Amino acid sequence: MQLLLYNLFLVLYKVAIRLSSLVNDKAKRWLAGRKDILQTIKTTLPHDVERIWVHCASVGEFEQARPLIERLKAENATAKIILTFFSPSGYELRKDYEYADYVFYLPLDGRKRSARFIKMINPSLAIFVKYEFWYYYICNLERSNIPLVLISGTFREEQPFFKWYGGLFRDMLHKFSFFFLQDEASKKLLNDIGINNTIVTGDTRYDRVWEIAQQAKRFPLIESWKGGSKLLIAGSTWPDDERLLKECLSVLPEDWKIVIAPHEIDAKHLKEIEHLFGSDAAFYSRITNSDTPKDISPDGGCRLLVIDNIGMLSSLFRYGDIAYIGGGFQKGGIHNTLEPAVFGLPILFGLTYEKFVEARELVKRGFAFPVGNAEECRNILHQLISNEKERMAKSDALKHFVQFQVGATQNIIHSLVSNSYLK
Repeated sequence: MQLLLYNLFLVLYKVAIRLSSLVNDKAKRWLAGRKDILQTIKTTLPHDVERIWVHCASVGEFEQARPLIERLKAENATAKIILTFFSPSGYELRKDYEYADYVFYLPLDGRKRSARFIKMINPSLAIFVKYEFWYYYICNLERSNIPLVLISGTFREEQPFFKWYGGLFRDMLHKFSFFFLQDEASKKLLNDIGINNTIVTGDTRYDRVWEIAQQAKRFPLIESWKGGSKLLIAGSTWPDDERLLKECLSVLPEDWKIVIAPHEIDAKHLKEIEHLFGSDAAFYSRITNSDTPKDISPDGGCRLLVIDNIGMLSSLFRYGDIAYIGGGFQKGGIHNTLEPAVFGLPILFGLTYEKFVEARELVKRGFAFPVGNAEECRNILHQLISNEKERMAKSDALKHFVQFQVGATQNIIHSLVSNSYLK
């Protein structure tokens, strides 16, 4: 019965995507990217070479996979990396990733379709990231005796795997060769349902953000605009976050400025931001294209700078003093909190954060602060701004905490080799 429901879900999902594609650009890209995908893969891949398959849902999971992919290429230069994405945003951003030999959309799961895909790519090892569970892909990997591991895995008690009705989901977990987990709580949940091929190695994103911090880019224009001011950096924001920040501007002293880097930078959203903040805001692209960037002089001009491009944010945090991370008022939850954490920035975000292990840990240790409304946000900002000595001590402790978490990638590589999953 559960398998019947799963098959019904696959059918309904595809129907929903087709209907959504009539009005939704992302759904349209999802469909277009999968058109004749199996034939494309068949004609693209060479024969008789070792291949390692790494699958990510989207951009966030790719950042967890990235340190491992780069180590795999360093350890075994002859192995070909096949990288797949479920989401168009992940594929389009990383389709030219230099350490992957082939980048494809993952075809939608299905008994025959997944069998054809596995046969075509014929990997020596399959690596899923964090929480991707597709029944037929998992079954066909097991049937083909191809090891399947999960990295940076995290589990919560409310997930179907641990409910009375979750038999099909538990069956998927039992087919994995090994689990590399983020925390002890996830390990205990798996152990309680009879899954013991687990080890806690931590989150590979710590390795990635540590690497980013060592190679962070400089932005002279940002340095000039910041001058001697302190800086609140709001990253990956959504409209709800931006409205909240608008209500919090009054709490910022004169010597504080704010950067907003929205999650979506389409023209409609940027226009909404411009309307919301009015003359308080300047846009990075307009300034860099101007011969006279007077709006960003350190002694005058705007106090708020909108970053209307993709790619700057992770390095921008080097200039910050406090961070706000968006997504906490969205169903999917907050975005990457580790990018500001590696630079020692205390972090604020909305209340949808519980499913993120790293966010829970940052809150527990007093490095991050969930807020439910503008009043709570203003109060936390006031506390952090008014006591600079305490904020600096918190910043130093946060940097040390992140540094201590680095090393998950090395632990995973060592375990893969010792268990003979890697040659």
